[in-house]
Amino acid sequence: MSVISNLRRAVRLPHRRHKVDLSHPARSPLGSAVVNCVVYTDGIRQSGSCPAGDAIDQVRKRRNGFVWIGLHEPSQEEFAGVAELFGLHPLAVEDTVDAHQRPKLEPYDDTLFTVFKTVRYVEHAELTATSEVVDTGEIMVFTGPDFVITVRHGRHGSLGPLREELEAVPDQLAKGPSAVLHAIADHVVDEYLAVTDAIQNDIDDVESDVFARRRGGADTGRIYQLKRELLELKRAVAPLDRPLQALSEPAPGHMLPGIDPDIRAYFRDVSDHLTRVTEQITGFDDLLNSILQANLAQVTVAQNEDMRKMSAWLAIIAVPTMVCGLYGMNFDHMPELRWAYGYPLVLGVIVTACILIHRGFRRNGWL
Repeated sequence: MSVISNLRRAVRLPHRRHKVDLSHPARSPLGSAVVNCVVYTDGIRQSGSCPAGDAIDQVRKRRNGFVWIGLHEPSQEEFAGVAELFGLHPLAVEDTVDAHQRPKLEPYDDTLFTVFKTVRYVEHAELTATSEVVDTGEIMVFTGPDFVITVRHGRHGSLGPLREELEAVPDQLAKGPSAVLHAIADHVVDEYLAVTDAIQNDIDDVESDVFARRRGGADTGRIYQLKRELLELKRAVAPLDRPLQALSEPAPGHMLPGIDPDIRAYFRDVSDHLTRVTEQITGFDDLLNSILQANLAQVTVAQNEDMRKMSAWLAIIAVPTMVCGLYGMNFDHMPELRWAYGYPLVLGVIVTACILIHRGFRRNGWL
């Protein structure tokens, strides 16, 4: 378990207990999209906040530390100045502004561009065929020799609490931008675990409804909706496996720039957690398939029972229908037609035959 994960679990920081307002109404003077711009030296946050140009000049003049700039959904014009200042690759800049990217890791000279898909479990009183279960967003991270730039898209995944956690562990933060990259990866994957645990409860509820004794257990639409939301989660989780593998165990001759060797072990830990999430999602998908098949089988059984009951009652009704049909032909020569007790005898035969047939169907479980 990473240092940041251990700290989070030990002190129960607020972002685990409360939903954070992600709108960030208070903006810095650096621009409407800039959430924060901070200089770190030897893992210690330097007081004050300054424009990005002054911050990076300060870091490079001291030749120590790095600057961390956080942005939220910047426009192309707002991000152009930052991209020019730090020499970011145009392709990475385009992906950052447009968003809707798959998780990936791309090196550009001495800069790494990493994309994470963030997820959030959407609380709901009851799962319906239209319930939103998983909400996704994105975090783009540029890490260079002396800077970290994070760009967040979506109404969740705020990095403010994460920044506070890191600042509480200066020894870890002193390892540079790669420590921030690891902390973000660890934070994102931990959220995956939290979401899968919450989805487990929804699956348990649906499974209980399907196998409940009461008729019409679970709505098939609810199961399909849960499968759709699980697919959205899978699209966020599965592509992150290869970037984490590259960060933890780079291929020979393809060393990634700016990754502290001591941080690689922490990336392996995050990769292990991601593997666990992937296995959970695969298991959930298989379980939902089984639940869906069981629900459809129960519907088929219920329909067969209805058809058997209808057939049984039709067979019972067929007896008086047949007898009444015969006597309604108005022939002169029919059994007991002129006998005074013929009418009650026929009624008795009809009732007796219906009772016997009914008992036979009840004994066979058709009624």
